[in-house]
Amino acid sequence: MARIQPIPVREWPEQMRDAMAALRPPNPRHPLPAPDPDRPKALNALGTFARHPELARAFNTFNGHVLFGSRLSPRQRELLVLRVATLRNCEYERRQHEALAADTGLSREEISRIAAGPHASGWSELDAALLRAADELIADGVIAGDTWTALSAHLDTEQLMDVVFTIGAYEILAFAFRSFGVELDDDLQKVRS
Repeated sequence: MARIQPIPVREWPEQMRDAMAALRPPNPRHPLPAPDPDRPKALNALGTFARHPELARAFNTFNGHVLFGSRLSPRQRELLVLRVATLRNCEYERRQHEALAADTGLSREEISRIAAGPHASGWSELDAALLRAADELIADGVIAGDTWTALSAHLDTEQLMDVVFTIGAYEILAFAFRSFGVELDDDLQKVRS
């Protein structure tokens, strides 16, 4: 049950325009998703953010980098996001990003395997290290030395920083979605889980 009721789009305060525009970094490395009427729109999450447009703008500036400006590939980002959603039992985040993950090249089997974690067979060394990084940051607040070494063999300094901040961004969103009681939108309920 929603603890904070989302505001319908037609009732959003004017400041939400700036908040939504903040999702687009000035120099995106990754394209914005093409309009797709079948893609979930996350209106309950966005409508909840509409209750606090200043916070929405600040967070969207950060999340815009994670989504579109990160030095990680979109596939790497989605591995991390889905692992956080799984570890935090955040169904809203998980379903939203399962819909996005297929666009990044993750197969249905890989998306399902994320729940099994970094030790499941079939992951590359880098994929397993990314999943371990999420596990370790969420469990201990630090990436362990062996995992850092494995990541460093494939990623540069900016990418390593983006790993930590991607996990952190989606950790805080999981906290928010679960604490605020953000309910699944009708279009998210159709996403296979």
